[in-house]
Amino acid sequence: MLDRRSFLAAGGAAAALAALGLPEEALAANGLQLSQPAPFSFDALVAQAKSLAARPYAAAAPLAPEVLDRIDYDAHGKIKFDVANALFRDGPGAFPVTFFHLGRFFQTPVRMHVLENTDGDAFAREVLYSPTYFSMPPDSPARALPPGAGFAGFRLQESRLGDQAKLDWQKNDWVAFLGASYFRAIGELYQYGLSARGIALDVAVPDKPEEFPSFTRFYFETPAANNTTSMTVYALLEGPSVTGVFKFVMQRTKAVIMDIDARMFLRRDVSRLGLVPLTSMYWYSETIKPTAIDWRPEVHDSDGLAIWNGAGERIWRPLNNPTQTRASAFADTKPRGFGLLQRDRAFDHYQDGVGYEKRPSLWIEPLGDWGEGSVQLVEIPTDDEIHDNVVAFWVPKADAKAGASYSLQYRLHWTDQEPFPSPLARCVATRIGRGGQPGQPRPQGVRKFMVEFVGQPLTTVPFGVKPEVVLTAARGKFSYIFAEAVPNGVPGHWRAQFDFTPEGNEPVDMRLYLKTGDKTLTETWLYQYQPGV
Repeated sequence: MLDRRSFLAAGGAAAALAALGLPEEALAANGLQLSQPAPFSFDALVAQAKSLAARPYAAAAPLAPEVLDRIDYDAHGKIKFDVANALFRDGPGAFPVTFFHLGRFFQTPVRMHVLENTDGDAFAREVLYSPTYFSMPPDSPARALPPGAGFAGFRLQESRLGDQAKLDWQKNDWVAFLGASYFRAIGELYQYGLSARGIALDVAVPDKPEEFPSFTRFYFETPAANNTTSMTVYALLEGPSVTGVFKFVMQRTKAVIMDIDARMFLRRDVSRLGLVPLTSMYWYSETIKPTAIDWRPEVHDSDGLAIWNGAGERIWRPLNNPTQTRASAFADTKPRGFGLLQRDRAFDHYQDGVGYEKRPSLWIEPLGDWGEGSVQLVEIPTDDEIHDNVVAFWVPKADAKAGASYSLQYRLHWTDQEPFPSPLARCVATRIGRGGQPGQPRPQGVRKFMVEFVGQPLTTVPFGVKPEVVLTAARGKFSYIFAEAVPNGVPGHWRAQFDFTPEGNEPVDMRLYLKTGDKTLTETWLYQYQPGV
């Protein structure tokens, strides 16, 4: 593997490029400095991660904190990567690579490498950090960082090819990796939103802090000249409790599709091992909105968790902003998929110019048998949109013990709608208000629920027939239960309504769907209600 301490002078780097048959013009012309070449393979990287997991964690030597701390939010915002220095600026392939600068909030140095095959052998060379790659003010504290300091992350720019380019590649990107093991992609509506990450360790475990391992090295496969739709990137993950290797094959078509091969090795026991985690923001929606909390009707990157379980059931769980951190588990075997979705696409429901109605939905498609486990959802209180407060992930059934290893293959779909839509009517809104009937005394503590569904099966309900509301809860009492067509003229738009009288003050899970006879018409609505809220 690459020796980080072995670097070549500029002339030697050019000679190495020529010796390996690498695109010298594409790299040298834009001023990138490269290290000495070293052999590379995915299998060797996996073997190295496994070997590292057998040894105590040794974090990389930190850079001078007195320098990084001075690169605060404002200073970092003034540091811009010069796209003239982009990796693969002139090809091969369609997507140039640009880099994020280190700073106060991104202090872990990340090493970037470019890969090239020569006579069937792969070689890696590090892209050595230089302040000359960036435009920055003359007095920027970043100028005090030493050469070769590393980067904070990277972006894949939009296509540079004229027949594919819908946006100016020099100003727009479609994938970004920045901070710990977080990464994001835009969807079909050209908007960033929620994030994915490599792994989540001990999220919401009492008396145990969450751990955030980091991608510490990336390797960019030089694309073939005729490859105009995808990029392949390898990553090394390191942390006190885990090491791992990820292979990302990322496709930029109408949506963004990522095929991921992940191998992970535990250094020590983990109480809650979250694989393929998704992280999003939900502040409030039409379901519950405190009085005058904000001028906008809704604020969220995602409005629900969708699950297609191994038994074939389609589930929709609207998100909550709870009064205290809560975790929910949905046991499953061989899941078919799950994701955090943004179903509400109406601008009028947000009234904001930041594009909440365009935020991508993110669907996880397992590739292979994931066995037994559970989809888990963690919801954390927030009073602002700046905090990601929702996490969803897969937790294997077996305890995560030191020495355990995991091999997981999956596909991420960053899309507008779910990539595998259900034939059933889907839930589009959950509304809560005071229980009882208008003009009559309203019982204390009783809540009224309106759950809306839209879809083709509901268009087939005969005139004069109302679907049956199938409704259950662990405790509490239901009343005034019935379904009705929403009086807006939209075919197949129905709502189920009911009053709920809770028993006690603990959260209660509800379950609802509509049917006629033996025919199920809708997906299953699950909701966790907190009495008194």
